[in-house]
Amino acid sequence: MSDEVAFAAFVRAHSRTLFGTAYLLTGRGDAAEELLQDTLAALYPKWDRVAAADAPLAYVRRALSNRFVSGTRRPAARELGFWELPDSAAPGDLAEAIAERRWLWQVLGGLPERQRAALVLRFFHDLDDDEIANHLDCRTGTVRSLISRGLASIREDAALPTQIGGGRR
Repeated sequence: MSDEVAFAAFVRAHSRTLFGTAYLLTGRGDAAEELLQDTLAALYPKWDRVAAADAPLAYVRRALSNRFVSGTRRPAARELGFWELPDSAAPGDLAEAIAERRWLWQVLGGLPERQRAALVLRFFHDLDDDEIANHLDCRTGTVRSLISRGLASIREDAALPTQIGGGRR
């Protein structure tokens, strides 16, 4: 199978989950599309190396995570963004569910990029510490620290009073 055909088959098979990862990292659909397209465009010329990897999906996911983290270091990439989720019907108290979801996205968006990437890889992709360390090119202890600090930030924010009054949980 030619590299072009193999690349096209890979994109068809995995674009949805890779877009989901990119969306969780960036918080916006347009930024997620751009991150995914840039990553795939950079990997296409060396697709034979990607396809030869033990786990091509993990290789691409790592490239996606690295591009996200390194892309946020450029001054031009530092923009003020607001994390929004589309409102959708849900059972129970719809207003409370929307408020909690919006709050979680805002908190996730406020985390440093490496903490956010570690949390996405752990809770969205269910990767273990060693796999996350491989994706983020760091030690296993660093992964544990990133996840611990990210969760602590979320918990701390949940304990703070809101503008309307009262704690979050």
